Amino acid sequence: MIDKTAIRDAATVILLRDAATSPSILMGQRGATAAFMPNKYVFPGGAVDAGDAAIDVPVNNTQAVRLAQDSALPPNALAAAAIRELWEETGQILGRNAPWPADRAPHGWRGFAATGHVPDATNLEFVFRAVTPAGRPRRFDARFFLVDAAHLTTDPDDFSNAEDELSHLHWVPLSDARALDLPFITEVVLAEITARLTRGAPASVPFFRNDDESHLVTRLGGKRPLDD
Repeated sequence: MIDKTAIRDAATVILLRDAATSPSILMGQRGATAAFMPNKYVFPGGAVDAGDAAIDVPVNNTQAVRLAQDSALPPNALAAAAIRELWEETGQILGRNAPWPADRAPHGWRGFAATGHVPDATNLEFVFRAVTPAGRPRRFDARFFLVDAAHLTTDPDDFSNAEDELSHLHWVPLSDARALDLPFITEVVLAEITARLTRGAPASVPFFRNDDESHLVTRLGGKRPLDD
């Protein structure tokens, strides 16, 4: 029997549009009957699948070092999971045209492969990591990736190929996003993204561990722990 309360590795994509003028992000709403975060507005994302580690998707060296810190998974598995989840939940493709016969694709990747693209993590930026607090019906060790919508190979307004995990997929002005019904950690990530747009990228990645009473926050790629 699978222990559904065990912490599972996960990857989430924050798609950013028109960052220099009127920034907006892509969000969708989870179903009312979902076991995890019902009715909440979230970014596209989900758990890492076994087949993701088999995907040869190069990751920028700086991102790879940060992703590997305190992680049993290789960076390519996390980046691949982010791209796969983005495709499944929104129908958007972060990749490049290249031959990839569907019969050679791992389970879970055959639909993506059938589009004639291979995943491309070149423009994914690892910006946040958080573990779901204890006591929740599902727990994830989630890595959040930021990417500009200009790097999509698909029409950013076309969600016709999306699966039904998220409803009300739409672009939300960044300034309005926190008015939605959001999980707490999504609010924190939104604040981080807003700060990045005004002050630039920080030298390290925040990691909300949620594994002790002090809710310790460390910085991946940095040296100084912070107390929340």
